[in-house]
Amino acid sequence: MSFKHLFSRSLGAAPGRLHVAAHSHHLWPDASFAGQVECWEDGARLADRKWERVMGELWPEAQREVAVELGTHHPDAIVFAGNTHDLLIRLWAAAPRRAGGPLRVLTTSGEFHSARRQFARWAESGDILLEVLPSEPSDTLAERLAERAGGADLVMVSQLMFGTGRWVPHLEALAAIARPDGPWVVIDGYHSFMAVPEPLGALGKTCFFLAGGYKYAMSGEGIALMHSPPGFGPRPAITGWYAEFEDLTLPPGQVGYAPDAMRFMGATFDPSALYRFLHTRRMLAAEGLTTALISERVSGLKQRLADGLADTPLAAAELLDSPTGPARFLALRHPKAAEWQGALMAQDCVTDVRGDVLRIGLGLYHDDADLKRFAELAAGLS
Repeated sequence: MSFKHLFSRSLGAAPGRLHVAAHSHHLWPDASFAGQVECWEDGARLADRKWERVMGELWPEAQREVAVELGTHHPDAIVFAGNTHDLLIRLWAAAPRRAGGPLRVLTTSGEFHSARRQFARWAESGDILLEVLPSEPSDTLAERLAERAGGADLVMVSQLMFGTGRWVPHLEALAAIARPDGPWVVIDGYHSFMAVPEPLGALGKTCFFLAGGYKYAMSGEGIALMHSPPGFGPRPAITGWYAEFEDLTLPPGQVGYAPDAMRFMGATFDPSALYRFLHTRRMLAAEGLTTALISERVSGLKQRLADGLADTPLAAAELLDSPTGPARFLALRHPKAAEWQGALMAQDCVTDVRGDVLRIGLGLYHDDADLKRFAELAAGLS
């Protein structure tokens, strides 16, 4: 069965392209186009009053969708922003500094660039004291972080490593030591949100969770999300006027905050991503497609792709995680990774490379014909 018809606009816009980078920039389904159009039409029709619809209808609907997807069922713990870097800055400003002085941050060598770069720069400027643990072996990472977390104010770890596709188990060890007065535990779930069913669950009682729409939510940029546990950071230092959106009657000079996740809000934003996200979620519901079903499909595609590479030069690479694992991509480590990525791109085949790791990502818009074509292209590599 093929689901290409749900992506006819994206696929039709570049019919010769083989896009196997769904883990990076997921192609947009047709439903997201309808969302973008509705956003424009609402802006034209409602003008200033569009915010009544955005904040009164769409925002809470999106919160409910995310809370169900995370397995927390607490929509009031969800807040949105333009990107996860924006949310990371708000967390840095709000987190408790128990020892005074710079924030003490504990993280791993496997974090994505938005966190890695910002933490490195803050460490350079003296705004944080940074400790970085090796991300491998991933099966002991949570316990190793928990052992070191007593000296940290904020701990950040990916639930699924973007470079290797490896899952980090036993995050309960970190959730058990997270406290409102520190340490805070922040889970980067960008590669688990809508790729793994209910990735947060009970962890959400004490852990923050960051993700967004750019990848498996199929909604594009502009919709990052954060689950914020109750009682953590009631008065964030970086704050926009939407953080008191529910009570704009406060006397001048008073800085009020919403009691729920809205306390982490910024200011005026582009709501189009909310429309795209909700239209995409409605499309999935109408098609009967859950995260579990999509993951099962992609897992089968990954396994068949890995099998199909056996007679190609890519077989010489180290496959960093099992094709049946939860990652929606294959990660192949080899000194020629960048060379292979460039050669494939020259043939209009989109993969991506991280250092010496070639990543091949699959999604709902792929089928066996795509796997056959990729294997044929891979066979021509040197």
